[in-house]
Amino acid sequence: MSVSPGSSMRTPRRRVAGLGSARSGTGHFWLQRLTAIGNLLLILIALPIVIAAAGQEQAQVVAIIGHPLVAIVLLLLLFSICFHMRIGMQVVIEDYVHTEGLKVLALIANTFFTIAVGSAGAFAVLKISFGG
Repeated sequence: MSVSPGSSMRTPRRRVAGLGSARSGTGHFWLQRLTAIGNLLLILIALPIVIAAAGQEQAQVVAIIGHPLVAIVLLLLLFSICFHMRIGMQVVIEDYVHTEGLKVLALIANTFFTIAVGSAGAFAVLKISFGG
């Protein structure tokens, strides 16, 4: 049996069931790379802040984190890292969890976990930044 150039390699059952490529893998790939680049740039900006705060008294660290530009950098870094983590774990779950119900639960837990981590970190930075 020969396959014509324009025909699909999927079986008739797969075509009817709509199973096959979701065509979202490339988007995830590039989004993961873009967030990695963003993380790298933000870490390079945040590293001098962390070095300046290392070994300081609590009041001095609060003053450093309380500066608006520092708080913005830390919040952007936190958001970018959490988003990058969520995408990465989603790919791992989709590739290695084969039971459909467990996969859905793991994806939901992954999303809630990253939101919880990001929210807790953002709350801490904002509380320090606004002097609460």
